[in-house]
Formats: sequence, C-alpha cells, structure tokens
Amino acid sequence: MDRYASAKEIYKKIGVDPETAMKRLSDVAVSMHCWQGDDVRGFENKELSGGIQTTGNYPGRARNPQELMADIDKALSLIPGRKRINLHANYAIFAPGEFADRDALEPRHFEPWVAYAKERGLALDFNPTYFSHPFAADNLTLSSPNEEIRNFWIRHGIACLKIASYFAKETGSYCLVNFWIPDGYKDTPADRLGPRQRFADSMDKILNSDYDKKNVKISIESKVFGIGLESYTVGSAEFGLQYALSRGVMSLMDNGHYHPTEKVSDKISSMLLFNQEIALHLTRGVRWDSDHVIRLDDETREICKDIVACDALERVLIATDYFDASINRVAAWVIGMRNVQKALLEALLLPLPALKQLQDSGDFTQLLAYTESLKNMPFGDIWDEYCKRQNVPGDLEWFSVVRDYEQNVLLKR
Repeated sequence: MDRYASAKEIYKKIGVDPETAMKRLSDVAVSMHCWQGDDVRGFENKELSGGIQTTGNYPGRARNPQELMADIDKALSLIPGRKRINLHANYAIFAPGEFADRDALEPRHFEPWVAYAKERGLALDFNPTYFSHPFAADNLTLSSPNEEIRNFWIRHGIACLKIASYFAKETGSYCLVNFWIPDGYKDTPADRLGPRQRFADSMDKILNSDYDKKNVKISIESKVFGIGLESYTVGSAEFGLQYALSRGVMSLMDNGHYHPTEKVSDKISSMLLFNQEIALHLTRGVRWDSDHVIRLDDETREICKDIVACDALERVLIATDYFDASINRVAAWVIGMRNVQKALLEALLLPLPALKQLQDSGDFTQLLAYTESLKNMPFGDIWDEYCKRQNVPGDLEWFSVVRDYEQNVLLKR
C-alpha cells in the first residue's frame, strides 16, 4: 500500500475523508502579493517610504515588469491550488516616455497586467498606493489638513476603483480593493478626532464615485502603528471596524497589525457573526509588523482552522502580504503561499464535529488529549498527494527548481 492510501485509511478512522478535504482546498483561491518580488518598489522609480521598510539586499530583485512577471510565473509553477494576483497602484506600466501621477492613473496603464492574468486564467486584486510619494512625506494622506494633498489622494482612490472595475470586467471575477493609509503622528497628537473625521470624509467621497459596485469589493485595513507614527494611527482597528460596518464594506485584518498579544485567529468568528465577508492579509510579525515570510506556525494554523470551523472558506478573502529582501524572493513567495495552503489543508483534515462535541459537553480533558494526538496524523502524506495532483513539486523537490532559476536568471541581473 502506498503512503497516501495508508494515510487515507488512518484519516477515515477519525471520520475524515482526505479526498473531500483536497477537493475543497482546490476551490480556495489565495491572492499572492506582487510586491515581494521587488521589495515594494514598483515601477515609478521612487524610494520606499511612508512607514514601510524592506531590509536585506539579496541579489536578483526584479527591476522591471518583465522580470517581475517572470519571477511570479516561476513562483506560481511551484504553488498548488487556485491563485489570484494582488497588485499595488505603483506597479502601473507606462509606455516609453510616458508617466501619470497617482491621481491620473487609468486602466490602460494596467493593460499588460490584465493580459498577463488572462493568459494564465488568473484574477486580479488591487491596492491604492498611499506611500512612497512626495505627497505622503509627512505620513498624512486621506486625513491631511492640507486640502491639496487630501484631494490628490481622494482622486487617487477614485482612479483605483475605476481600474478595479476594468480588472473585474476583463477577468470575469470580482476585484478586491484594499485601502490602507500610513497616516498618523510620531508623538502624542493634540487632536485625535479631526484626522479621523477627514479620513472618513475622504473615504466617503471615494466610495460615492462611479465604479462597478457589484464586482468591485472594498476593504479597509487597520493598523496599530508604523515607523514614524508610533503614538497615533488614524486608521486604527476601531476606526476600520466601525467605518466598514457603517458603510457596508469589508474589514481587512492583517495579522501583523495588532498588538503582539492579540490574535487574528480569535477575531475571525466574531467578525463573521456580523459581516457577510471579511478579508485577511496573512503575514508573520516578529515583535512588530515586520512582514516576515509566513511559516506553518501556530497562528497561521489557528487562523485557517477558524475559517474552516466557521464554514467560511467562501466568505473570507485570503491574501498574503510580506516582503523579505534578505532571502531569495521567489522562494519567499513559494514558502509563504505553500504554508497557507498547508494550514488550510490541515484544518480541512481535522475532525471538527467531534472536537466541537467534546467542547460542548465540557470534556476538556479528552479535548486536549485528542487535539494533541491529532498532531501525529500523517498530514504530510496527504499534502504530498495534493501537490502531485496539482502538478507541482513536493516539499523535498521544489527548492532545487528555485536554486536553478537563481543561478541561471536571478544572479545574472
């Protein structure tokens, strides 16, 4: 008997069918962020700024659209399951000699990305870029008291919704547009209310613009703090939650955007109780929002377990968000994305009805014992079978492909 057949029989003893688990996972699309491939630089030739920092200088960074798309292709070839691509507005592609500032971006500046996506059967998500720009130098954009600056960024948001409408029309899928701003103050502010009033007013103006409200989904991403705004963040968790709920848009939770003792895995069920859909950016914060590559750690597992336990795979829009320039960037994509898929598959292979019954009956001793015993289940054999069926290399095979790509492509840049 081969290893998968043996593992399948073991799982059946606890009432779990691996075939059903793999089928459900194959229908879940995870949106892979484009900005890991070039350290969030984009194609505007601007330095990274606005509370965001990338550390490391590993060779092979993508320098142009062609290199970035080639690197994404290589990563996608090593990642099982359905994928989407998540773009930032600073990845607009201009014709030679052309440039449009953020408030003047048009769908045509993203035509190469649409062509790329359609050729590969991918859908696109989008993010306005409220950083790395002279008008974001003071970490005040949609909340700025300067009307010229604030209106510039309002126009940028409106332009992004038009671009997202174009993405949805061309790809035949919804497009999630996530709004995150770096606004805040380094020291204790004199006025906490005013910036938040301006942020809400700015978002209202953006949302009241003309865009495809059926196929463009909007999310608001909150944060605790950032570099240069340690004392006050305009878009706090409370602001994001209340604004999203009051305006009928989604809250997006990034698991690096909370205090170290807060767990997004503990928030998902509460959010789903009062929202039809929520969005997630999965990352790994080390002491703070450091955007490390996702590991198959306890919190990643708990997040995915809660999504599955809530029967919410269709209601939670999952994307990755990290940027590490200290390691091979293609490998960083593959490691993080595969770990998300692993965590989802692990969750789908849990005997959740039995575990819930133990909890509801108050048998916490057996619940703890059973939960710990499940850690010895032959999950790896099911994962290997899933990778095989998805036509991607297994865990002991994919890295050699990346190493060859590094030697033959990345190190020659």
